[in-house]
Order: sequence, then C-alpha cells, then structure tokens
Amino acid sequence: MTSDLHRVSVRGGILAPSELLTVIDLARELGLDGIHFGSRQDILFPVRPDQIDILRKYPRLQVESPANGHHANIMCSYVAADIFPSTPWLTSSAYLYILEQFSFPTPLEINLTDPRQRLVPLFTGHLNFVASDEEDYWYLYLKLPGWTEMRTFPALIHGWDLGRVAGSLCAAELPEDLEEVIAIVHENENLNLRDLQRDLAITFRPFPYYEGMNRLDTDHYWLGLYWRNNWYALDFMAAACELCLEHRIGKISITPWKSFIVSGIPDGERLSWEKLLGRFGINARHSSLELNWHLPVADGDALELKRYLVREFDRRDISTYGLTFGISRGSDVPFTSIVIEREELRAGFVDGFVVRPLYTLKCARNFDPNTRVYAEYARRVDRSELAELMVEISQLYFDQLNEQLEQVIESKPQAESQAPGRDVQQCGRCLSVYDPALGEPESEIAPGTPFADLPVGYRCWTCGAEKDSFTTIQLTLGVH
Repeated sequence: MTSDLHRVSVRGGILAPSELLTVIDLARELGLDGIHFGSRQDILFPVRPDQIDILRKYPRLQVESPANGHHANIMCSYVAADIFPSTPWLTSSAYLYILEQFSFPTPLEINLTDPRQRLVPLFTGHLNFVASDEEDYWYLYLKLPGWTEMRTFPALIHGWDLGRVAGSLCAAELPEDLEEVIAIVHENENLNLRDLQRDLAITFRPFPYYEGMNRLDTDHYWLGLYWRNNWYALDFMAAACELCLEHRIGKISITPWKSFIVSGIPDGERLSWEKLLGRFGINARHSSLELNWHLPVADGDALELKRYLVREFDRRDISTYGLTFGISRGSDVPFTSIVIEREELRAGFVDGFVVRPLYTLKCARNFDPNTRVYAEYARRVDRSELAELMVEISQLYFDQLNEQLEQVIESKPQAESQAPGRDVQQCGRCLSVYDPALGEPESEIAPGTPFADLPVGYRCWTCGAEKDSFTTIQLTLGVH
C-alpha cells in the first residue's frame, strides 16, 4: 500500500523539544523510525491511507495531507540569529515576539528574514518581510499568486504591525496589483509606517557552514546536524530532545536545508552532547560539498544524482565554497545558485532503445539565489556531462569573485596596489580571509582596521570560528 507525505507546519521553523517529542510519538505510532525535514522549515513523514485514524489522535499537530493540499506557512531566519551575521537590532527574542502576532490561518507563504544572513532565503514567499537598518522596521516585498514579478510596498512597516498587515492580506480576496495591496493595508488603523527612503541593499555572502559543534559565546555552543538522506532517526531525535529539556534549552530550529540546529548548549554540558553523538554514531562534520544542496524530499533519484556529483567534485578536488546547488522537478525551483532541472521523462526503454534522463543547468544572476532570476547554462545534457559543466560554472563563479577583488584593489591608492603582497588573516576552519585593507563594512569594521584591533569576541563571518582560529598568511597581488 502506497504512502503519501503528510506535513506538520512549524511556525518559523522553531519548536520546543516537547513539541518535537509529540511529533516523534506520532511517527512511532505510524510505524516509522525517522522523519523528514522540508525546505520551508517543516516536518514531513509518509502515512498510509489505513493510518489516517492515527492522525486524529494528535489534533494539536494539525497534520496536513497532500489530498487536502499543504497549506502555506511562515519561514524565518531565527535559526541564524546570534550564529551568523545579523542586523544588530534583530535578536532572537524579536523574532519570537513577531511570530506571536501570527495566530491566524496563513494561506499565503510568509518569510521573515534578516538580509545579512545567507541560511534562510529572503524572497521565496508571497509576503517577504525583510529587516531594514532602521530599528524595528521592515521592508515588504510581494509576489502574490498569479503575479509575474515582485513588487515593493512603498513604506517600511514597524515590527508591531507585521501581523496586522499580513493578517489583512491573508483575509482579503487575492489582490491583483500593488495598488490593491496598499488599499487593503491602509484599512488598518494607526499603522506605524515610515517613508521608504532607500532600497534594500543586500551584500552577497558565500554560503555558510552550518554543521557541527561551534562556539556561540563565552558560555555556550550551538550544534548543527545534517543527515545525507534527510531521514532523521527517531531514537536519536528523542534523546536530543530529552537532553535539551535537561539543559533547559527551550528551542530547536529547523533550517531550510533540511537540517536542524540546537543553540545555547552550556559550556559545561558540551561533553554530554559529544557523548550523545558518539553513542548514536552521528557524523557532525560532513564535507561542505554535501551541505550546500537542496533536494526534493524522499526523492531517491535526486539523492543518487547528488551523490554521484559530489563524488565527481571530490575526485577532481573541486571547491564549491560559496555556491549552492539544487535539483528540481516540475516548476519547483529551489533556492540555490545553480539548479539542475530534470526532464519528466524517466530513464527506460522506448521502441527497444535505452532512454537516459536529460538535465538542464541554470545559474542565478551573479550566482546569488536571492535575485530569483535564472538563466540557462546548458540544455538537455546527459548525466555524464553534468560534472564537467558544473566544474565550468564553479570556475566562472570564482573568476567573478576574483574580478570583484581586483576592482576593490584597483580602487585603492596606487602605491598600495603596487605592493607585491601583504599580510592577511585566514580562518583555520573554513579558510575565509580577513583583509585589514578592506575591513568588514557589513559588520561595522572600517577598512584599514588591523586584525589585532578587532574585539576579543570577533568571529569569522562565514563559519563563526573564534579570533584565535585565524593565522597570518601573505596575500600576493598583481600590479595594476
């Protein structure tokens, strides 16, 4: 008897350990030994038609069936708060306060995101609220069902009003254009709006490494965990939830990359978590070649193709640092730099001849998936050609980064640009570089700031490694 994937929508990808234990109890009663995570920070698991009555025992979970359609949900970048680069005023508690406003049904997909992080997509929802530099104020980008392009709401919206604005749009008949949206929003009284003085500026950052045990602050760690096949063993998940409760960790966060993060592990309890990983044989340090992929849930063909391409990258000793890859089916375009689209025709035999699946490669503009604009790189190619083509694309990406670096160098005074080389600091974990000449303006570190003058709490903007993880190397420059 066939099984269909049912879904538990997790608001903002945040759930308490006790809530996850309830999902685990349901999964066990269904005879499962694991669960899937989805790309919108949700939980999925197969259910047979004869098991529907079991679902009714768990009304608080509001399990959605594919027969009735998976409803829209709310994504947010709470999972990245305090871990990756962030807008200073947007704390984890700010996310929780805002999410409390969304107590109504959400037929529209809603994203609540920080533009300084790269882990959670900014523009994959119908309503995309993006934090601004003005404290407690948000941009709103809309691409409602039936709209062909994204539009910007002409004002910043205060965080206290996000629920009211979203609620009025979710309750209204679907607006046909931005003018209707504006009219619906302004039906709310006493909204705290500000004039839109400037467009949102998004600084492109390479994709972060989100797995393993990592320092959060002087007293805590965060742990990111990822399964290759996106099938998370219930026994381990239950043990992790119990450990969270024991250590008074109130939240577990699901990432859009079908992994999860536990943040706030006390310094003195790190060994307990290391023992837990060892007891279940959990590998918490996968290659970065594996972590930057979006695959359809429970799709064995996509998983096998990914494994093949990762092996090819590894065999060729290719770096994909900063890039992300996705395998799509139909019109479902994943949030990645490079997308591999599979033709619907599957491999098999036609008129006695072997038919192999074909693929189309697409690249996001400037390799930034937040642009949501893709161009074809190659059409209808065989699997044997994919690896070589993706190596070419990777080289184009790194050439583009080199051009950006050269432009920055050329903008420096002539005497500096002619120097044969200079000292920079390189992270020992992810090999990212801090260049004192460039600083990190996004982190409010001005160009010309020596590494020694950075605060003690400085962390690698890519992987979060501490300051003492950096070593000095020499950056060799060409003469311009």
